[in-house]
Amino acid sequence: MEQQAADISQMSFEDALRALEDVVRRLEGGEVPLDESIDLYERGEKLRKHCQARLDTAQARIEKIVAGSDGKPVGTAPFDGG
Repeated sequence: MEQQAADISQMSFEDALRALEDVVRRLEGGEVPLDESIDLYERGEKLRKHCQARLDTAQARIEKIVAGSDGKPVGTAPFDGG
């Protein structure tokens, strides 16, 4: 399971979202044995958390856009800056 979590942490948002959609399709299909369904659900939750974290990071970066006196973006500030 730890290797699986490490693999998820290295996924791009798009890859994680596709994997999550695949998990949902398989679970909705209803033809997966119970034990595998539980494993899939756990993987789906990890994928969902990963996607949410990537979205939160992207939103924070967008919010760091620095606007000039005319209201137009002039650059960005480092996310972890101040």
